[in-house]
Amino acid sequence: MKITVKLYAMLQDKLPQGTKKNSVELDLPEGSAATVVIEHFKIPKEMAHLVMVNGKHLLPNEVRERPLKEGEVLAMFPPIMGGR
Repeated sequence: MKITVKLYAMLQDKLPQGTKKNSVELDLPEGSAATVVIEHFKIPKEMAHLVMVNGKHLLPNEVRERPLKEGEVLAMFPPIMGGR
């Protein structure tokens, strides 16, 4: 199945070179969860702070258990750092 993966902020560095608009299409086995994508891009678990599917925030158990579906958009953001 094919999904779109969008990585934001410093996570963009994990995308293949030449990727445009922080987005890449990925072909995954049916029933894969977001953790498969996190492992595929070698993103440390603590850096996948906000994980969303089609604009909806996933709870930690959903990141591990919710199967992704054909055509969905998976977006990940790292923790917000800095400021005072």
